[in-house]
Amino acid sequence: MSLYEASIRVKHECPYRAISERHPDLTIREWPLSDCQVLELTAEGTPTDALLDEIDQLGTVLHESADDDGYHVVTQSCLCSLEESIVDRFEAHNCLYQSPTIYRQGWEHYTLVAFDSEDVRALLGDLRSDREIELLSKTSISETQIPHSMLAPAGHLFEDLTDRQLAALQFALESGYYEQPRGTSLRELADRTAVARSTYEEHLRKAENKLLTNAGQFLRLVTATSTGNPLGVDRSRRAERAAD
Repeated sequence: MSLYEASIRVKHECPYRAISERHPDLTIREWPLSDCQVLELTAEGTPTDALLDEIDQLGTVLHESADDDGYHVVTQSCLCSLEESIVDRFEAHNCLYQSPTIYRQGWEHYTLVAFDSEDVRALLGDLRSDREIELLSKTSISETQIPHSMLAPAGHLFEDLTDRQLAALQFALESGYYEQPRGTSLRELADRTAVARSTYEEHLRKAENKLLTNAGQFLRLVTATSTGNPLGVDRSRRAERAAD
């Protein structure tokens, strides 16, 4: 089974793209989260007053610095609605989005991974129906080139987890529950909280189930071209169930 990595650039109405068009020496990198975006902006030299004014309007500044290498700022922003993102259209064509989106000189640059070359072709046809788009590259990825280090967007991995489930998961992780051997037990964890053991365990199990389900598509990406069967898994039963 082959995998394909494609790089495209797109033009459509988005504030980040427009800012990069007005300031050609500016590069914006966007990491989408569940309800906002983290932006990293870099520019050569001293930023103009016009650029500083636009950055102030983007959202909360998390970091800012200027030195001989240029200007660097990280912000948390909510200007571009995720509902309007073309990332949803990537997924509709079985293409996996790789963060970050890069905005430069009036273009949005995306990198994606697909399991079939036809999926990339169908996605490009879809996007060309309502915006300017260019395919910059499309390469086949061999087994040894699979991007194992590709980071799944946090918004996807932790999607649908409640605050209590996230808190239970973080507490267990920080307390050594997932170490080998375990650094603590469910009973000990629950005793250190204000909830019953059964309630804590329910929060933790639901968090684990949702996290693994959300990570499933990225796990499939990592194992897609593997020809081995290191666990000696009997897959015939699964095939029989699928046939039923």
